Amino acid sequence: MAKKDRNGKRRGREYSKHRVPDLGYYFVVTDTKATEENYLIGLRDSLPGRLQGRIVIKVSKSKTANLVESCKSQAVLEPQFGEPWIVFDRDQVSDFDEIISKAEKEGFGVGWSNPCIEIWFDAYFGQMHGYYDSKQCCLRFAETYERKTGLEYDKADTKIYEILNRYGDEKNAIEIAEKRLQTHISGGAEKPSEMVPATTLHRLIEEIRTKTEIQK
Repeated sequence: MAKKDRNGKRRGREYSKHRVPDLGYYFVVTDTKATEENYLIGLRDSLPGRLQGRIVIKVSKSKTANLVESCKSQAVLEPQFGEPWIVFDRDQVSDFDEIISKAEKEGFGVGWSNPCIEIWFDAYFGQMHGYYDSKQCCLRFAETYERKTGLEYDKADTKIYEILNRYGDEKNAIEIAEKRLQTHISGGAEKPSEMVPATTLHRLIEEIRTKTEIQK
């Protein structure tokens, strides 16, 4: 039970080394692809300096098959930090739906992309095209990216988040992604693997952005 201060008000838990940030501590476990990690680190680094201590985004990597277990392990190690997410693509993952279902049963947020994260990046430029496999999605997005930015697309670019926001529109991308997701659901799709193209990564971005925008 939390202790009370001198005025009789309940105080939060105390930790010897960590103070829980009031806007949340997100730990995100993604698979071993550099693209997702660089994008999320870019999101973290884009937050205003005065909010850096009030919301924390920690990114860890794991093999796709171990995403949920890795997230559970992190939750046990740091139980006071309550915003766990896994982020991954369908790509060639055969148990895509099972991983998502398992994560959701654990209470974790899931930012999945079908067929790949580039379908979410595509929305930054105003449209989520109908790409149905990861190879086509990456190739076609690279063409859009070069046309919109004048730059060659590099999946390992550490500045990918910054560039997408400089040349694209994140708020509009979130609206596009949510509309596409709801279209699949209203059309009768029951499994994420049936929702293509689609993503839920925008919900993580929206949640973090909403918290930080309120503080401006």
